[in-house]
Amino acid sequence: MARILVVEDEPSIALGLKSDLRLEGYDVEVAADGETAARRAAEASFDLILLDLMLPGKDGLTVCRELRRAGNRVPIIILTAKAHEAEKVLGLELGADDYVTKPFSPVELRARIKAMLRRTANGDPETCHFGDMEVNFARSEVRRGGSLIEVTPIELKLLSVFIRSRGRTLTREQLLDQVWGTASSPTDRVIDNHIMHLRRKVEATPEEPRYVVSVRGIGYRFDG
Repeated sequence: MARILVVEDEPSIALGLKSDLRLEGYDVEVAADGETAARRAAEASFDLILLDLMLPGKDGLTVCRELRRAGNRVPIIILTAKAHEAEKVLGLELGADDYVTKPFSPVELRARIKAMLRRTANGDPETCHFGDMEVNFARSEVRRGGSLIEVTPIELKLLSVFIRSRGRTLTREQLLDQVWGTASSPTDRVIDNHIMHLRRKVEATPEEPRYVVSVRGIGYRFDG
């Protein structure tokens, strides 16, 4: 039984989510503010967090940032009533895995949750090595030649997707779905820029990549 932490300060919405998800067979806990959510996420083990952005005290973006900085990699789906794309994109940049805009369809939300749990059930290896690189997914750390290097949550997700799909060509649409989530819509240029920044960190010669290889007209392939 998957455990889900619902972080929502509107009692009616929280109760509806709790009831609906329990009918689906999930073990559900509700937190009504950001402080409680951050504390419970640190104390207990959850398989997924539904995180509202507008919360009393500590907002959802802050909760997301703190969890990722602490190395907590639990999947996070943001719930937001905001129509501004910048808020959603910022949440993804901070480490959220997907977002759903209110008012949302319960059917769509259930489908998103199931898809997210399926993806994470496949799991990542705890550590991966290629060249002089070491990626520790359990600690959300990347080292080059033994030295810790700074990577963004999006870059870490890209590495995760590439490593799971080692040797397979991934289209930009597949990267969009697995890294940003189906609800997001970054352009090809945004995706390519993230790949460029990632190459600067993992490739000895970024202009002639050995590991994150471009496949002309299709996408990218990881040859690590």
